[in-house]
Amino acid sequence: MMTSFATLTIGQAPRSDIMPLLDEYLPRDRVTHTGLLDGLTREQIRARFEPAAGEDILVSRLLDGTQVRLASARVEAALQQKIDELEHQGCSTILLLCTGVFHHLKTRQALLLEPDRIIAPLMSGLVGGHQLGIVVPVVEQITHQSSKWGALATPPCYATASPYEADEHTLMMAAQSLKAQGAQIVLLDCIGYRRSHVDLIRRHLDVPVLLSNSLVVKLAADLLL
Repeated sequence: MMTSFATLTIGQAPRSDIMPLLDEYLPRDRVTHTGLLDGLTREQIRARFEPAAGEDILVSRLLDGTQVRLASARVEAALQQKIDELEHQGCSTILLLCTGVFHHLKTRQALLLEPDRIIAPLMSGLVGGHQLGIVVPVVEQITHQSSKWGALATPPCYATASPYEADEHTLMMAAQSLKAQGAQIVLLDCIGYRRSHVDLIRRHLDVPVLLSNSLVVKLAADLLL
């Protein structure tokens, strides 16, 4: 039976990489996990969602642990269909497991938690006039995500390191890039980043390092009655 609280990833569920975090804060027996790409083969995913030149890109994870690049506009259209299905099945709260920017997602009555609408205002209040450094999976996302950081007093600086493909050296290079740009607080802005990524970044950059997924999951947990 469908529970009233659902997580929705743009990849495939369950997300074994972040299930430890979800299980820590969300009770298993009251939450269902679903994914936009559930049941699709890589060929079907490519046919429906492969980005064309110039399209905004989102990045997620398949069940086999590999990274997949998806066209943002087509993801948003398909997400709306999934959201409608979840709400029809009785979900009253839907937590979107993606930090990408979406403009038109809606529900009839259910509460939809969109990380991009939560994290940006929160970080604006936290960092004040300090320099925020943001790590994203791929360089194409820097332009795609820039619009959501307009409320910051100081424009953020960026580095790239995929949570699904980056090795320790790549993460170290991202940390050094942010250090050179003067980052005073760092946000790992993808659902796929984990505590191990935070620890590695901190070893090379002695500043606070935050996880977008941890911030939104903790908030979602407080909404469970």
